[in-house]
Amino acid sequence: MCLFAITSVTGASMSAQAEQVRRGDDGQHQAPNEAPTHRVIGNETVDWSIYNGFRRYHSECHMCHGPDGEGSTFSPSLVGALKTIDYDRFKDVVVHGLQGVSNAQQLVMPPMGQNLNVMCYLDDIYEYLRARSDGVLSRGRPEKHELKPDTAAKSESACFGRK
Repeated sequence: MCLFAITSVTGASMSAQAEQVRRGDDGQHQAPNEAPTHRVIGNETVDWSIYNGFRRYHSECHMCHGPDGEGSTFSPSLVGALKTIDYDRFKDVVVHGLQGVSNAQQLVMPPMGQNLNVMCYLDDIYEYLRARSDGVLSRGRPEKHELKPDTAAKSESACFGRK
């Protein structure tokens, strides 16, 4: 069972935050800086992007970064990382990869820029991990989600070169 954390935000400030998030023509939610963002609808229901991000993360990323983005013995927590990096940095690391060497360890994130199973859903993966990082989505598969919008289906088909 997936339970969503209840934030300690007052109704007025939550309303102001909701007004700042807008939904694009593609069904994605965007923050004022136009980065993808999450939207938990209520009654433990998430938008399609978060649900799809959960699915895509667990098909491509969890083997290294652990279940629900919590990290593993050899890869860092993405939930923690998204507290300090923005969308542009996230995208850059995913597309180009990252290598870091210290006295204690060697970190290698392979470039995913050619992997359509990641790149076609990059915004969804980011939204899922951002919702986890912001504490509005707990671990586990979201129980309820919006239906897949037609625009998401068209975007997916276009990304994979289908008509």
